[in-house]
Amino acid sequence: MQYQESALSELMEQSQDLHADTMRTIPDRIEETIELGRADQLVRENNIGQAQSFAASRSRELLSNGFGAGMLGALGVGAGLAVLFASPAFASLASDVQILQTAASIEVLAVATYGVALTLPFIGGSSANGVITAFAKTTMGQHQQHLAAFNAAVSGLGGAPQNNPDPVLLQLVNNAKASLTSPLAVVNLALELEQGAAETYVKDVSLLSASAKSARATVASIMGVEAQHASILRAVAALLGADAPQLIALSPTVVTQLPAAAGSVGFPVSFFPTDQARPATEGAK
Repeated sequence: MQYQESALSELMEQSQDLHADTMRTIPDRIEETIELGRADQLVRENNIGQAQSFAASRSRELLSNGFGAGMLGALGVGAGLAVLFASPAFASLASDVQILQTAASIEVLAVATYGVALTLPFIGGSSANGVITAFAKTTMGQHQQHLAAFNAAVSGLGGAPQNNPDPVLLQLVNNAKASLTSPLAVVNLALELEQGAAETYVKDVSLLSASAKSARATVASIMGVEAQHASILRAVAALLGADAPQLIALSPTVVTQLPAAAGSVGFPVSFFPTDQARPATEGAK
């Protein structure tokens, strides 16, 4: 029996669609994050009047540009900021910057790791499986866009963009280099990085301050893309582990030849864990 689209193909399409949807909404979320962060800074400098004037002056401009989907759009920017200023959960701007810098550092490492992997003959060379090569190239590009989004938010909040890799994860990758002698070894390393990124972003959603509502939405959206990456890598690893690399294909696949794990390995747990989440300040400057 054959079917025209394999489960792997569907996962890759879903990942692309999810990434595209995420990146379309990120610019507005970053703008909102920046505006709230700037107002937060004014409040912390005891410039309450200046913060209120700033909010009022920005309200009409933001709303006229279509910025109105969230709380600030519903209440008006000035009123929305007043609600946030009154909240006891209005946490440290510096902490938000560090969280986003760490997220950027994870993306830096992901881009570099996929880049190195593509120099290996069995990942990016003529002997490589075409689907694995395409996945690596596409995923590296997505991580580059995620890095740009995180650093745009960091810069807007007055922090220094992070273009260095997470130091702990970098050591993990360096230690693994000597063992990267097969496609499965590379896929397992990439899976570890993708899973760690997704779990970090799940945890970050709860750590970002109340004033970083849009940043939380951005992190949560990117988390979904990383979770899709991990699912695809699990499916690929299952086929490689079953010594069936010929089944890693986007063309018609013989369903009866797939290992039993192929249908469920991409989603091993019902609730997403966070035990591999990186500390919020690990990759901060």
